This record gives sequence, C-alpha cells and structure tokens, in this order.
Amino acid sequence: MKDQPIYVTRPHLPPLEEFLPYLEQIWQNRVLTNGGPFHQQLEAALCDYLGVNHISLFTNGTVALVTALQSLRITGEVVTTPYSFVATSHSLLWNGIRPVFVDVEPETLNLDPARVEAAITPQTTAIMPVHCYGRPCDVGALQRIADTYNLKIVYDAAHAFGVRLPSGSLLTHGDLSVLSFHATKVFNTFEGGAIVCPDAKTKQRIDHLKNFGFVDETIVIAPGINGKMSEFNAALGLLQLQYMDNAIAQRREVDAAYREVLANIKGIRCLNDLPGVVGNFAYFPILVQPDYPVGRDELYLRLKRSHIHPRRYFFPLISEFPMYRGLPSAHRDNLPVATRAAQQVLCLPMYPDLPRSTIEEVGRLIAAPVR
Repeated sequence: MKDQPIYVTRPHLPPLEEFLPYLEQIWQNRVLTNGGPFHQQLEAALCDYLGVNHISLFTNGTVALVTALQSLRITGEVVTTPYSFVATSHSLLWNGIRPVFVDVEPETLNLDPARVEAAITPQTTAIMPVHCYGRPCDVGALQRIADTYNLKIVYDAAHAFGVRLPSGSLLTHGDLSVLSFHATKVFNTFEGGAIVCPDAKTKQRIDHLKNFGFVDETIVIAPGINGKMSEFNAALGLLQLQYMDNAIAQRREVDAAYREVLANIKGIRCLNDLPGVVGNFAYFPILVQPDYPVGRDELYLRLKRSHIHPRRYFFPLISEFPMYRGLPSAHRDNLPVATRAAQQVLCLPMYPDLPRSTIEEVGRLIAAPVR
C-alpha cells in the first residue's frame, strides 16, 4: 500500500509560524500557568463556540472527570457503560464510587435507558453516560430517570466537542459534561480537557477543586487536585479553534466518502446518522457482522499488513478488565449488546486531511478480505 502507515487518527497541527506569536507572548508575560491570560481567553472562546455559559479548563479529560464527580459529591454507586475508554470507570474508582455496568442500545452503542432504570438501587446516586463516538445519548429519557430517582447525571462527552441537537448544544444536558482535548480528539490542545458547568457558582467550586481546593493564599476548602491547564496548551487551543469549522467540514466529507465506498459490502454495517443531530464526525466505526467472509480480528490484521492501522474501539469492554470483571454487573450475560459490539467494531482512519485515495483503498481491502 504505502510506505507511511495510516493510523486511525492524526492530530491537526496548525502552521508553526502561526503559533510562534503565542509563544513569544507567553515568554514576555512570564505567566506559564495558574489561570493566565490565554487560559481565560480560551474559556471565553470555547463558551462562545460551543454555545455554553460556563466552562472550566483542565490539564486532561480524566482529571476533569474525577473533579466533576467530586464537585457534585457523588458517592455510593453510579450506573455507567462498559463500552468506553477505561478513564470513564477509573474516574469513579478514584472517588471511591462503585461502577454499575449496564448494556447499550444496538443502534447508538450508548447507554440503554431501560437498562439504566432497572439497575438503580438505594445506593445509586448518579448516572455517567458516554456520548459514544460523539453520537448523542437519549438525553431526554436519561433526564426523566434522573429526575424520578433524584440522581445526578455526569456526561462523559470526551468525543462530543461541538455536537448539537435541534435544541442547542449537546453539552448543556445533565448536571455536568466533561470534554477531552487529547491529541486524538476533534479539538485538541495536545493534552487537555474541560467541564461544562450550568452556572457560575458550580464553575467557582470546580475552579477551586482543580487548584488544590484553594480559595485564596490561606484558605483551602476541599481536597482538590492540580488540574490546571498550562498557558502553552491554552494558546494552542486558541489557535486550533480558528480551524474547527473547516476541520469538521472535512471530516464530514471523509465520513460521506467512507459510506459511499462501503455501501454495498455484505457484512459491514455503518452506524446510521441520527436525525436532527449536527455531528462532529469524530470517529468512523464499522461493525463486522457474522455474514462477512472473515472475522473482525482477521480484517484488522489484514488492514495492518497493508499499513492501515484501525483501532478496535472499544475492545475489550471495561467490564472485562481484571480489576472490573469481579463486579456482579460486569458479567457478559448482563451486557449482550455491548459484548457483541466489542467483538465486531473497527474504527477506520478518520482525520480532516485523509486522502480520498486512501479511503478508496481501505474500501477495496474491506471488499476483498481474502487474498
């Protein structure tokens, strides 16, 4: 195929010459972190771009998840998904919370609200859904459940930057939404994350918690953590934000091209577009079904031999890792849809400047999986 391997994602890097003035300003200011000018500018710019009122920047999405749970004083049990990156459930353990895994919907691979309601016990205090691949959960159904049982909702929105529903930003749903700005994400600051907050009071508490719990030089109110984003990362974010509309438009074209070349391949299922959703095209997952000539893992290896490097997001399930599989809710019989998806899923390369020729070559390799 190609001498250069094609990976599942490639971070967008703006021209270096455009970043140099930001670096010069950081050097001149001598402010490197602790809520400096670029940090404040990026928070304001993200609120405007995302259509939210308050946002608190973090050093990464995992620390943001940990802090979001702490800020809401979540305890006991939290109902969550096994079909995610392990940071989702790790954030619960860091807070001494017991994860309760429930199954996902076959069409969206997001938490199944009916399964969520059935898993609630007197120890349940919250729900932590994931907008998997940036595709919205059934936010209305989940909110009705939360209201009925007096539960909090913390959305792991790591994939959902810029996603909109007909009613507005997806990130305004639930009590808090947590973003990741890791290098693999649609919008990245190399490393970074954020919590979308509903009001100024909540943001203030979160800002205290991400700075060791300090209110001022002499007062500490909570066992916070060092979760602050540096000026370097914030400056990169300000520059990246200028390219977002174009990057998402290019991703939309890549998504459409994949759907075109894969449309008539028996045994390959693409997830359907969701009506009324303005997506960000963060990932392009396919499901390798039983009527495809070879299994998912054989196709995965075939693509790798041709220097195409997809990822099996998410395999194995979180619930199958040794540290989680002893939980009663982790048993495969409890998670048939998620288990099947984890055995079938393959995320194909997806980034703004992915060439059409590469997309077509991937399509040819998938269409003829047997040498």
